[in-house]
Amino acid sequence: MKLFYFLIVFLAFASSIAFAYDPSPLQDFCVAINDTKTGVFVNGKFCKDPKLANADDFFLQGLGPGNTSNPLGSKVTAASVNEILGLNTLGISLARIDFAPKGLNPPHTHPRGTEILVVVEGTLYVGFVTSNQNNNTLITKVLNKGDVFVFPIGLIHFQLNVGYSDAVAIAGLSSQNPGVITIANAVFGSKPPISLEVLTKAFQVEENVIDYLQKQFWYNNN
Repeated sequence: MKLFYFLIVFLAFASSIAFAYDPSPLQDFCVAINDTKTGVFVNGKFCKDPKLANADDFFLQGLGPGNTSNPLGSKVTAASVNEILGLNTLGISLARIDFAPKGLNPPHTHPRGTEILVVVEGTLYVGFVTSNQNNNTLITKVLNKGDVFVFPIGLIHFQLNVGYSDAVAIAGLSSQNPGVITIANAVFGSKPPISLEVLTKAFQVEENVIDYLQKQFWYNNN
């Protein structure tokens, strides 16, 4: 009998652990407030009455092509919950990436989603960098039409069109709002700028190098 009660208590404890976790955040931060009258945002979006839903809630007309006439030579066109309201709570989204010849989708991360990418046209050199604990190992591959590659959640990754013609890729992401942090934009294009003291020490370079980089125009293609 004691063994029976022990098993019951153990299973109850294990069950509480299994279900007692925080939901994944759907924006950069959500500051807690005690006065709900000043609340202006929730973790996700408010839900429409299901009886009032219609086909347009689950539809997006024309995913691209994106305009690649920019400094990077690429353009990301998203199909997230912001474009398709029916994606709310479904934990998935999509993006189309267009590349001019030699176009680059620069090093970036998705803080809230893993990405799986398929090449529709062209040839792409892609890769991601593992975390510090895995020695910042660079993992790369050249992808051709029909090839598929995965970028794990939160890791810095990129895609470069190594061909001499336009390229197109479709990316699926494991969040309705995966977010994006373009590394160069965040480090050198933040507003207000990160202090020279911080960046010169972090990158071990002279102030004039950081000053030059912070004065560049950091294009955001997302």
